Amino acid sequence: MARVVVDVMPKPEILDPQGQAVARALPRLGFDGVSDVRQGKHFELEVDDSVDDETLARIAEGFLSNPVVEDFVVRRVQA
Repeated sequence: MARVVVDVMPKPEILDPQGQAVARALPRLGFDGVSDVRQGKHFELEVDDSVDDETLARIAEGFLSNPVVEDFVVRRVQA
């Protein structure tokens, strides 16, 4: 078994209202010095060792993300 992490983020040119809301709230909560926040999604998958990188990319692009407005990164991590 292998652990795979897929991080999905809005593309840089896409407005991120959730990230903006967090960025505006931080100074009110006493956290200064944060100039920008982008909010995304984090997935952890347990897969058989036989699942190849192409299959993982198809899962990320076709199911876990919306490739029109989001970018993704797939990485295998140590279990």
